[in-house]
Amino acid sequence: QVQLIESGGGLVQAGGSLRLSCAASGRTFSSYFMGWFRQAPGKERVIVAAISRSSISTYADSVKGRFTISRDNAKNTVYLQMNNLKPEDTAVYFCAADPSRSLQAPAMRRYDYWGQGTQVTVSS
Repeated sequence: QVQLIESGGGLVQAGGSLRLSCAASGRTFSSYFMGWFRQAPGKERVIVAAISRSSISTYADSVKGRFTISRDNAKNTVYLQMNNLKPEDTAVYFCAADPSRSLQAPAMRRYDYWGQGTQVTVSS
């Protein structure tokens, strides 16, 4: 069983930055495909960024150039650096892990493990 614990959320003004962290339990973190998702009130959960085992990253168009996903396998942690935040980035952010070797696109994968979420609020 894998546990994921997010941290780093909070309240920030538009244009500000936050860095989210997701710490994973288990000894095989380096083999997981990791994703960051967000869910705004009244909306569906959507993928924001993802990173493969070999640290290839992909981003939703809405965050390209502003967000950066990275991973530190020695620390069993994946990060989401969020810069130039906008009010529309306000959401609960979740990290998720896919332990499979699927070749599906990040948004189509089945993520078996999820964190509890961390709130990000961007004021205008």
